[in-house]
Amino acid sequence: MKIFLDTANVDEIRRANSWGVLSGVTTNPSLVLKEKRSYEEVIKEIASIVDGSISAEVISSQYDEMIKEAHRLASLSDKIAVKIPMSEEGLRATHALSRDGIKVNVTLIFSFNQALLAALAGATYVSPFVGRLDDIGNPGMDVVRTSAEVFRSYGFRTEIIAASIRHPVHVMEAAMAGAHIATVPFKVLEQMLHHPLTDIGIKRFEEDSRHIPKS
Repeated sequence: MKIFLDTANVDEIRRANSWGVLSGVTTNPSLVLKEKRSYEEVIKEIASIVDGSISAEVISSQYDEMIKEAHRLASLSDKIAVKIPMSEEGLRATHALSRDGIKVNVTLIFSFNQALLAALAGATYVSPFVGRLDDIGNPGMDVVRTSAEVFRSYGFRTEIIAASIRHPVHVMEAAMAGAHIATVPFKVLEQMLHHPLTDIGIKRFEEDSRHIPKS
C-alpha cells in the first residue's frame, strides 16, 4: 500500500518526502485556504517536491466549469490527478476527462455504489471518506473492503484511496481492507513513526552509551 500526504503545507510535504515513504499528495480548497497562497502557486510548488501523484480539486459543481478547471489544473504538471466530486455532473466530467487522458480522483465517496459508478466512468482513483462515515455510525472501512474485492474480481484498474484518515489504526485497517493508497494528515504520519517501547529503547541506549568505557 502507498502513502499519500493529505495537506497543502509544503513544509510538511518536504519533511515527509525526506523520509522516503511518500508516494503522492492530495489537496483540496480548504487545505489550500489555510496556507493563504494562491491555489496554482501551491500546486506548482508541491509538484516541484513530490515525484508521485498530486490530487488537485476543482471548485465548480457544474460540468462545463469542471472541465475548464480540470484542464487548467492538469496543465500545471503531468503529475496532477484532478479531484472531481461524486455527483451526476462529476461523473459526466470524469468520463470526458478520462477520455482526454486526464487522471481523475473521484472524491467524497461514501458508498460502494458510488465507487463502482466512478470506476465505470473512468476514474483513476476513488476516495472513500472512512472517517466521516465512522462519524455517523457507519463502518467506513466496509466501503474500502467491498470496493477492493469487487474491483479485484472484475479487473478494474481504478485505485482506491482511503481518505478522511483520523489515526494510525485507520491506516492499518485500510491496508488490511485492500486499499491501494491511504492519504493521511501529517499528524497521523508522525504518529505512525512512534511506539512507546521504541522511545523507551532509544532513551535507554542513549543513556547506556554514555557509560561505555573509552578506548
